[in-house]
This record gives sequence, C-alpha cells and structure tokens, in this order.
Amino acid sequence: MLNITKKRLRKQKRGKHTVILLCAGMTVFFCFLTGLTIKNQMAMHRLSSDLCCLILKQISPNLSQGAMSWYYEDETSGTSYETRSESSLIYENILAQNVSEETVAEAGAVSENATEENVGESGTEETSAASSSVVSLEKLNDFDYLIQNFYTVDSTTTINSSQLNAQELLNIDCSIEKRTDKEPQILIYHTHASEGYSDSAAGDYSETVVGVGERLTEILENTYGYQVLHDTGVYDKDRDRAYSVAEPYVEQILAENPSIEIVIDLHRDGVADSTRLVTEQNGVQMAQIMFFNGLSRTTSMGDIAYLANPYITDNLAFSLQMQLAAAELYPGFSRKIYLKGYRYNMHLMPKSLLVEVGAQTNTLEEAMNAMEPLAAILDHVLSVK
Repeated sequence: MLNITKKRLRKQKRGKHTVILLCAGMTVFFCFLTGLTIKNQMAMHRLSSDLCCLILKQISPNLSQGAMSWYYEDETSGTSYETRSESSLIYENILAQNVSEETVAEAGAVSENATEENVGESGTEETSAASSSVVSLEKLNDFDYLIQNFYTVDSTTTINSSQLNAQELLNIDCSIEKRTDKEPQILIYHTHASEGYSDSAAGDYSETVVGVGERLTEILENTYGYQVLHDTGVYDKDRDRAYSVAEPYVEQILAENPSIEIVIDLHRDGVADSTRLVTEQNGVQMAQIMFFNGLSRTTSMGDIAYLANPYITDNLAFSLQMQLAAAELYPGFSRKIYLKGYRYNMHLMPKSLLVEVGAQTNTLEEAMNAMEPLAAILDHVLSVK
C-alpha cells in the first residue's frame, strides 16, 4: 500500500511539473506575440488560441468548452456572446496602436448578433412589457427601467444614466422638413450588402439587404414624399474591412449632397438557426427589426479616442425615439436597442440609424414586409416637431 501511495505522489508531482512547464511555455509564447506587428498578431492570435485550448484540454480532458470560453475569442464566426470576455492580448494591443475599427470589432459587428438571453424559449425574440404600450416619461427617466426594458448592452461596452437620459434624448428634435426640389434628404446604404435571407438567390443583390433597402426607398418616396438616395455600393467583399471601406464613399456622398439629413445603414442580423425573428402586424407576417448603436467605448479600455463620435447623444436620441414610436404603432415589431462598444460609421451624421432587418433565418418576403412599418415609424419621428 505504501509503494502504491508513493507511486501516486510521484505521478501527481510529474503532472504538476508538466502543468508548470506548459504554463511557462505559454507565457514565453505570448511574450513573443507581443513583439509581432498587429497584422501578424491577428493571425497568430487565432493559432495561439487553438493551441492553448488544446493544452488546457490535455491538462484537464474533462474541461468543458464553456469553461474555456474566457480564453478563446472567435474572430471568424461573426458572432459575439455575452458569456465571452474580451481578450486582453488582442484588444488592448490593437486599440493602443490605433488600428482600424474592424480589426477589433468586425468579429461581432452586427448584434451585431443576438445574444442568448434576448431569445425566448419559442425561438422568437422576447417582447418586453414596455414594447406593447405607451410608456410614461416618469418610467423612462428611471435608468434601471429604461435599460431593462429597451436596451441590450453588449459585454464590450458600458453606459450610465448621464449618457442615457430619457428626458434629454426625447427633447432632441429629430424632425426634418419634406423637400419638393428633389434634393435627397435621406441616404440609405449597406455596409454589408451581401447579407441575404434564407431563400435569397446567391449573388443576387436584389435579394439581399440591398433589395430590402430599395423597397424602403420606394415607400419613403411614394407614400411619404421624402427624397431618398439609395446607395447600392458593395463594401463587404472583404467583410473584415467593410466599415473602413464604406466610410470614404459615404463621406463623399454626404459632401456631394449637403441636403442629406438622415443616414440609414440597413443590415441583416445573424442568430442561431433555431431562432425566428417574426412578428405579425395587421395580419402580415414580417421580420422583426432592431436598432443598433455604437458607443465608441470598451469595457476594458474606456473611451476610444481615435474612434470618437461627437454625435453619440444624437444617435441615441434618434434610435430611442424610433423605438418608442415602434412600441406605440407596432407593438412587438422592434427588438431591444443593441448597444456595443465601437463606432460603426455613425459619426458621419447626427441622425444616423443602423437597423437590423430580421436575420438569416427569415425569408426575403418577411424582410420586405417589414419595410412598410419601418417607413411609417420613420415618418412618425421625422414629422414630429
């Protein structure tokens, strides 16, 4: 019995030494990574994440993937989960060296994706009590009530009551005068023009969010009398750089058309395959929409100076007024406003909207149907004085 115990102790000791050596090796490897250029770090980080996860599995074969999620950050799937924390290695080094927004943000740019807690057991988006009735200003001025009922705050960012003050946001005038001189007032464009739906034909942009944007353009012009410029440019051939690619083109459009007062970046969300973001309005099945704001602030780094947005308050006012109008006119049509840490080119115009129309599990028809109420909500907010 004594010999068996000694053997076990020697085996445990060797195991501890192995863990120490592996940890030391990981430390040296990370030190080596910090000496690489940012471009190389991105590629090496993916490799190092896989290697470290493999090492952790070897140390403890029963360790679950969920238990390791604190370590591994998926940079290619296009999803961002609240249960995953930011990788201090990649985020802090990139932000410190002023690399482009997509380098740190594009992995989860759109939800810029729905998080698990926002999806009900039925697989459809949960609708809060506040979204089905007109809410008093007294309630909206309660920061906790406002956050819990109207917003989803991504783990990449933070916000407080001084920045999200309902009274202040609702006092900002988002209305515009309708023009008769054919000069454009509203710009609709698509950072991710390739985003399609469950039945969209591959390579046909008329069946992606571009086609949905064209439908919104027609309704705003023909039904409500707005002058709309629809930019059908494709900026996401390299999805990882889509926001950087789109920015100068949008800036040029705005410079050439100073009459534009509203900018709408129309997207399509990405959710679990079992999730269906569908609502029925006036007897018609349609995709739910979601308004999205970037705060130019990360949880780990604070305000991102080189991604400054002087119009954050205006952006937040516009989306909140749209959200409240949606709740009043079409209960259940709009999901909670999603707040995330970066900028998403919303610094180009005070009245900027980033709108998610359904997800990849919706049909194209459902997305098209959603443009009638979205146009009506826009007209409601833009007409109010």
